[in-house]
Amino acid sequence: MGAVMRVLVLGGTGFVGRAVTELLDEPTLFNRGTDTTLFPGVERRRGDRETGDYASLATGEWDAVVDATAYFPWQVRQTMDALGDRVRRYLLVSSHAVFAGAGSELRPAAWDATPPLTNDTYGPSKVACEQEVLGRFGSRATIVRPVKVAGPHDNQSGLTDWVRAAVKGGRFELPGDPAQPVQLVDSRDLARLIVTLLTEDRGGAHTAAGPSTTLAGLMAVCAAAAGTSVEIVPVPPGPRFPLVKPRDLWNTQHRAPAEGQTVTPLETTVTDVLTWAVTEGAFDPV
Repeated sequence: MGAVMRVLVLGGTGFVGRAVTELLDEPTLFNRGTDTTLFPGVERRRGDRETGDYASLATGEWDAVVDATAYFPWQVRQTMDALGDRVRRYLLVSSHAVFAGAGSELRPAAWDATPPLTNDTYGPSKVACEQEVLGRFGSRATIVRPVKVAGPHDNQSGLTDWVRAAVKGGRFELPGDPAQPVQLVDSRDLARLIVTLLTEDRGGAHTAAGPSTTLAGLMAVCAAAAGTSVEIVPVPPGPRFPLVKPRDLWNTQHRAPAEGQTVTPLETTVTDVLTWAVTEGAFDPV
C-alpha cells in the first residue's frame, strides 16, 4: 500500500471518526451530511446506514474502509454488500466489551440484538460485527478493540461528565465504589493506531488501551485540571453514571495497548477535554 491511502470513513465528522479523518491524506466520508463545516474539500458520499441507503457508494474504489459506527451485524453486512470488491481492507472499530473477562476469550455473538443496546447485548453484538467482517475479508480484516474512548469532541456520556462534575467541585455523589478500576484510551491515540495499522497493512485483532486508574484517581486528576476540590461520597447504586461498572466487570479494566500504540497521559487527555468543553460550550465553567 502506498504512502497516500484512499480511505472511506463511515461517519468521519463525529468523535472517533473525526480524529481518524484528521490524520488521513485522501479520505472519503460517508454520512448523512448533517455537518458540512468540517473538512472542506474532502470528498463526501451522502447516505444513511440506519435506513440502508448506500446508493452513493455504488461507484468508487478504496484501499480501506474505517467503520467506527457499526453496532449491529446487519449494518456491517449491508456495508460490505454495498462496497463489493471495491475496497481492499476493512477496519472495524469494535470494543473491549467483546471480552468475556480478563483474558482473550470472547463473549458469545448476538446476531439479533435490537436497540437500545445494554451491558448484556453491546459486547455480544460487537462480536457478531467482528465475525461478519472476518467471514468476508479474512486476512484483509482488521479489528480494533478500544477500551472506553475519551478525548475532545466527545459528546457522549463518559470522561466529559466526570470533568463536568469536577468543574462544579464540592460534594460528588458516586453511585459506585471509588476503588473501582477504570481504563481509558485517548481518541487521538486510537486514531493514530488505526492509521498505523492501515499504513502497515496489518490484519488481525488489536487492543487500543491507555492508562488505568481508579474512579477516585480519575476524579483527582479531573479536579486538579479544573482547579477545584471534590469530595467523593459513595451512595447506593441508582441512576447509571458514566464509567461506573458492576464488580464482575472490574477485571476488564487492565488491557495492554497494541504494539506500537502511543499512550497519552491521563492528565493530558483530561486537560484537553476540559479546554474543549469550555471553548465549545459543552458546559460553562464555574
